[in-house]
Amino acid sequence: MFWFQLLIIILLIFFGARKGDVFMGLLGGVGVAIFIFIFHVQPAAPPIDVMLIILAVVLAASALQSSGGLHFLVHLAEKMLKKSPKNITIIAPIISWLFTFMSGTGHVVYSLLPIINELALENKIRPERPISNSIIASQQAITCSPVSAATAAMIGFMAPLGVGLGTILTIAIPATLLGVVVSAVLTIRKGKELAEDPEYLRRLAEGLIVKPEQKTEKQAVPKGAKASVVLFLLGVLAIVIMGLFNNLRPSWVQGGETTILSMPYTIEIIMLVCATLIIIFGRPAIETILNGPIFRAGALAMVCAFGLAWMSSTFINGQTAFIQEHVATIVNSYPWMLAVIMFIVAALTTSQGATTLIMVPIAIALDLPAYVIIGAWMAVNANYFLPVASQCLAAISFDTAGTTKIGRFVLNHSFMIPGLINTLTSVVVATLIGSVLI
Repeated sequence: MFWFQLLIIILLIFFGARKGDVFMGLLGGVGVAIFIFIFHVQPAAPPIDVMLIILAVVLAASALQSSGGLHFLVHLAEKMLKKSPKNITIIAPIISWLFTFMSGTGHVVYSLLPIINELALENKIRPERPISNSIIASQQAITCSPVSAATAAMIGFMAPLGVGLGTILTIAIPATLLGVVVSAVLTIRKGKELAEDPEYLRRLAEGLIVKPEQKTEKQAVPKGAKASVVLFLLGVLAIVIMGLFNNLRPSWVQGGETTILSMPYTIEIIMLVCATLIIIFGRPAIETILNGPIFRAGALAMVCAFGLAWMSSTFINGQTAFIQEHVATIVNSYPWMLAVIMFIVAALTTSQGATTLIMVPIAIALDLPAYVIIGAWMAVNANYFLPVASQCLAAISFDTAGTTKIGRFVLNHSFMIPGLINTLTSVVVATLIGSVLI
């Protein structure tokens, strides 16, 4: 029965991934219905804490976007890139990682791609190198950003194991950043030089490559953008500090026991206050906050949390005895299998958040060490494997030289090598750091 029910989950994930978007979360609800009404499994509680963390974080990030804060960050990125354009293959991915870390969304990289492409062409550097690494880096940072949907879910799942935000970040930040740097260094000479690339030479001869002076004038940074960025970063900093130092959080004594304000509540409160202050001082158009792409992405993450995490938890509830007796023994003997499975699920769902919601409850039910779970969690950044994710397609379109592309055999695309280097490095480093800290 365990394998039959697991097959149902796999089929639901497969069909959900093919249709994509909100359908994946809805199919999670179908899975809950199947387990309850057909197999008579007692339902698990919906992941309310995870959903509320995502909602609070997304409201603050969406307010930041509406006030022009992300535009201001892009303006800063352009200045940093132009200081050392010849090292763009290494600098651009690091900046992309940093901006996703600060904002909690990989969408910020879209605004950086035209700048990266332009500077690469001006300095005769193959755009594929900085562009592909920047796309991967922007996704890697999602698993170490304290305000991303995937990390929000991870905080909620790991809290009962006694692993807080501070520990997660202490492991994930160096692991993902090292993966970004290693990948950039190893692919600094990837592909033909620009002057030898036939596609670039063809586009150049046909006048298809736009010169910098032909481009339109850049938009001015909106008023209030700087204030909104400062407020948002202060909110992120407050979350990190309170995650690292429990004694900074309020506590209450009831019945002789001291209860400290939980990190989920802490994040929710700080992000709601942060969003409010951004609206007051950043003065965005209120109606745009719920209509922007960041809020839409966050709403999708909440739907996925509602359906997928609820489905996984309900499945585990019904199969706890079997998992502890049989499956746990296998995975504990070969813990690397968890990272491989997470990578496969992430490649199918093309979502770090959805994969976290599906796989982490199962990993916890297997009674695996916390450091193994966090190390394997680095493998959820696999949405590049099948080059159908929006960030991969955007990168291809922004590379005016035509060097970033999908190969004849589909999987031999520009993102595969930097992506695999990032994933492997991050998993190994996170597991090693976690084994020492936890």
